[in-house]
Amino acid sequence: MNESRSRVVMLVPNTVRVDSRVQKEARSIAELGWDVTLIGISPDRRRYEGTLGKARVQLIPLPVGIQQRPHEFRPAWLRDPLAYPPGPKAEWKRQDLRARRAEVIAAKAAYAVVDRERPLVPRTAKWAALQAKRTGFKVRTKWTRMRVRRSEALARKRTEMDAPLDRFTTAFWAKLMGDRAWRRLDPDLWRYELAFGKAIDEIDPDIIHANDFPVLGVAARAKLRGRARGRDVKLVWDAHEYLPGIRPWRSHPRWYVSQLAHEREFAPYADAVTTVSAALGELLQRDFGLAEPPAVVLNAPTGVDGAALDPDQELELYDRKSGRRLWAPLAEEDGTLAGVPSLRERCGLGPDVPLMVYSGSDSLQRGLDIMVRALPSMPEVHAAFVVSKPNGPNAKALQALGEELGVLDRMHFTPYVEYFRVVEHLSDADLGVIPIHHWPNHEIALITKFFEYSHARLPILVSDVKAMSATVRATGQGEVFRAEDTEDFVRAAKAVLADPDRYRRAYGDGRVRLDEWTWERQAEILSDVYRCVSGIG
Repeated sequence: MNESRSRVVMLVPNTVRVDSRVQKEARSIAELGWDVTLIGISPDRRRYEGTLGKARVQLIPLPVGIQQRPHEFRPAWLRDPLAYPPGPKAEWKRQDLRARRAEVIAAKAAYAVVDRERPLVPRTAKWAALQAKRTGFKVRTKWTRMRVRRSEALARKRTEMDAPLDRFTTAFWAKLMGDRAWRRLDPDLWRYELAFGKAIDEIDPDIIHANDFPVLGVAARAKLRGRARGRDVKLVWDAHEYLPGIRPWRSHPRWYVSQLAHEREFAPYADAVTTVSAALGELLQRDFGLAEPPAVVLNAPTGVDGAALDPDQELELYDRKSGRRLWAPLAEEDGTLAGVPSLRERCGLGPDVPLMVYSGSDSLQRGLDIMVRALPSMPEVHAAFVVSKPNGPNAKALQALGEELGVLDRMHFTPYVEYFRVVEHLSDADLGVIPIHHWPNHEIALITKFFEYSHARLPILVSDVKAMSATVRATGQGEVFRAEDTEDFVRAAKAVLADPDRYRRAYGDGRVRLDEWTWERQAEILSDVYRCVSGIG
């Protein structure tokens, strides 16, 4: 077997477009001769197919319905006998009440018309009927509204699941079923199997590459089916994050328990493990008893070592039925941008305006609010936020805070650019900010934006999370501040902006080894992992 004939299926639990690591993996591994198909989640109910360089891409919709947990279907007799049963009945009752109200209003109007137009007609019976209807409606309204409120309260309880009975049942199923308990506690994980399983089997891969923990199970089951057909299928697990140390993606208390059990059940099926840092690799080796440390594939930028990238070979996806293109290139969506976009042009700023930038997810644990809170103390400084949803709820919350503090005019929200344009796009700024909070998963790796800021030759302002703060202190390429401490953030930012060249010199005198932080080097590492598990070479 050689890589030119080896089929690789990469799985990812997102829409691909916002995941630069997965895009780089698929494109670069295909360029190195592997036959790559990348499978992700459709953003709607349609199925899309297309290409990413030489790699093929499929976006498949997740099925609906199975994501509900069994307890959400149970009648409410024990928890609250006055609540309506699960399902649409409570909402139907609410709408029925509105219809009844319209009927009473119409009856009252009809009585008034008769009273005005036919004054000699006896009205006692009609008046009595109207009053009975009104009285019945009032009683029914109070009763229905009470039951709807009880139903809503019960739904909240079933979502929060913090009652003693809920905690007991969670612990009971975890004890009874062990690592298989996710099937009962969070069947949403089955949706990946129902969406991706058949597509994987049709490709009949030699290697299945599972990106992140949600798709580890579907990859393991596909490996077993391949083995049953007599195929020597290998599974590579790419652990993007340390699951026990992340902030849960969903607030439901059973989500975290289920993800951990799911990961523990299927991790032993991996023939090789890759991850984003040596520290995370040590944790995985310890937790899962791996014979060897995982191979480290850094989230480094691509195309920064002189390798030209052709934008025409980027992600293109089309509706399989209609042929409609799913997305226009990100630069085109911005309206007027061509080639490599200019961050300052997007923000409407000249070259002499001090500009700090954040690029990446705007979730709460990323700590972006500290940049807004610091602006009143830095009246000349502007802040750019390059995020996936510039008009999304998190961005709007930051904008509301900026308006409250009187700094909204110095805040700029812009959309992502293609991953191979990020470095040059960010190089317009004076300072790259990483204000993340202290979560265990944040302590152990240099994240994507750290490498992007570095290749953009930006001074870096990072919170005192372990790995990144240690690197910045060692190289002198930026400053460190105490996480969630606005006063200390302002101190560090002012120090950098007062003499940015002092920090930029770290990129020119060898203190920062940019030549080691390129995706082209990481792609070779990943290809070597594939060759090793396949027995090539």
